[in-house]
Amino acid sequence: MTSDRRTLLADAALAVLADEGIRGLTHRAVDREAALPPGTTSAYFRTRAALLTGLVTRLVHLDQEELHTMAERLPPFRTPEELVDGMALLTRRRLTGEGRRRSLARYACAVESVRDPELREILVPRENAAREAVRLFLADQGVRDVEDRAHTLLTCVDGLVFDRLVSGGDVPREALEGLVAAALRQHLPGSPPTVRRW
Repeated sequence: MTSDRRTLLADAALAVLADEGIRGLTHRAVDREAALPPGTTSAYFRTRAALLTGLVTRLVHLDQEELHTMAERLPPFRTPEELVDGMALLTRRRLTGEGRRRSLARYACAVESVRDPELREILVPRENAAREAVRLFLADQGVRDVEDRAHTLLTCVDGLVFDRLVSGGDVPREALEGLVAAALRQHLPGSPPTVRRW
């Protein structure tokens, strides 16, 4: 029961954060969102830091679950067009419905994590089937620095989602095609190697 109640409260906290922003995330607001008596949230998450940690842990769990499900349903990427299709599906999910709310909460938490090493550690990109599918595709295409290229590609897709959350609209397919083409591009002889700066 304790685990179920903590999950319910973490989900309510996600909703509050998505709807009201970081300043609106209070124990009382979570109690209201969860339709529970005042003081319930503080009984399970004593401090605001504990509430944020619980929220972020739940967010990462939901994200990983979604990515795993997507990877199971999609066939292995064999062509650049198939990889673009997969990324287009992911960006649509991140920009609509419950996915949009989670994206809003994720970026709010990312900003908070700048000052909170514990949150930052929880938010570090995790291994999952979708990330591995991108790496396998790049390796099959003969890309040498697979790890860096996959990281850069997925980080850029994340940036496009953030941009569309702020400005509205869908991520243009042409933008995703450009990112995939860049990830597949080989270094010209004599050109400097890719340097990862994050």
